[in-house]
Order: sequence, then structure tokens, then C-alpha cells
Amino acid sequence: MTRFQLIEFSSDASLAAAAASDCAQRLSGAPESGKFLLALSGGRIARRFCAELTEAGRRQGSKFPGTHFFWADERCVPPTDAESNFGIAQAALFHPLGIEPDRIHRIPGECRPKEAASIASAELNRLAPHSTFGQPILDLILLGMGEDGHVASLFPGEPEEAVASPESYRPVIASKPPPNRITMGYGVIGAAREVWVLASGSGKETVLRQSLESHSTTPLGRVLAARSMTRILTGLRL
Repeated sequence: MTRFQLIEFSSDASLAAAAASDCAQRLSGAPESGKFLLALSGGRIARRFCAELTEAGRRQGSKFPGTHFFWADERCVPPTDAESNFGIAQAALFHPLGIEPDRIHRIPGECRPKEAASIASAELNRLAPHSTFGQPILDLILLGMGEDGHVASLFPGEPEEAVASPESYRPVIASKPPPNRITMGYGVIGAAREVWVLASGSGKETVLRQSLESHSTTPLGRVLAARSMTRILTGLRL
């Protein structure tokens, strides 16, 4: 059984525009009295996506009321650092649209990693409903994909005990700089109502094909195996 929907685009720009348009429709349907829990990611596509989502919000005359913003992962840096995933969204989405601060739940990357993971987990668990296995359930998680198939800050070669960790967020040492990061675990990603992977950038075609194979052990492959359906939007030529 196929566990993913693959949607191909002619360019990363068209990918970002389509993903933002579809996302805006989801967010606009969120009731003001309720909550829509969205997790953003970083990476090269994030800035384009956030800018396109801002334009969609302006066209609708909406600040996406009811939406609460989380992150799939964050670098252990202050929020003003150029490497901050929060910083990308703040500059390209939150500030331009005037999103209220009480709907923005950033990971405090300036704290010590274990403390930051604990704070982020508590905040997510405070707002999210939970699965029968105790995992917080987000409505939509947006993920990028790295050259090695990593998603969020889940990298290849992690020990099985880390892969199976029940923690909502946990510290991780990345295989690329900056090394100290906080990431959602596979359990939270697997429990989300929807997961979209925005696979963009050159040189990733081989690892994407590998990740789509049955029994793939790349991080993206593990995510696909943990879910009944994952949406993959890509500008890569497969």
C-alpha cells in the first residue's frame, strides 16, 4: 500500500506557492473559537513558503485566527540569530501579518538544550489533544528534507532508542552546523493529522528516491513508514 502522495512541480518557487496556497485554505478553515496547530520548519524553502503564506493571508485579509504556530525543530541559537528557524518565520510571516505573540510558540533555542526541549514539550502538550498512545496531535506539520534524507533535525544513524523516544521534543547533535538542536521526535510526527514534506533544492533526487522505497531507513523513510499517508511536494526531477 502506498503511504505517500507525490506531487511534482516545475520549480521550487511554484512548489512554495502551491504549498502556501493550500496551507492558507487549511488555516482559513480553522474556527476562531478553536485551534489549528501548525508546525513550521526551517531550511532553504522555509523563507519562500512563509513569504507566500503572508501574501495569501493578505489576499484573504486574514491573520489566520485560531492558528497556533509551533516548530518541527530549532537550532540552539537566540531568536535573533541568522540560523534561527523562528527568525525566518518572524521576518517573513509573523511581523508582516501582525500575528499575535500568544499564538507563536517558539522553541527557546537560547536555553540549554534539555531545558529548551522540556519547555517546548510542555507548551505543545498544554495546547494539543493527545493520541491513545499519549502523543500530542498537531493538525499539520511542514517538513523539509536534507541532502541525507533528514527531516526536522532527525538525522541518519540515530540509535534505535532515540528513534523510539516518546518525548515530544528532544535535544539532538546534528551532523551539520550548528550541531546543537531541538527536534520533534518520530512519534509526534507520526501522530499528526497531516504531514507535508517540501522536498526542494538540487542534489537530493537520489535520497528522495531511496526514501520512497519500501523499508527505507532514511529519516524520511521512517516517517513514511510511521504514517498511513504523507504528502510530498517536490521540485526535484525524479
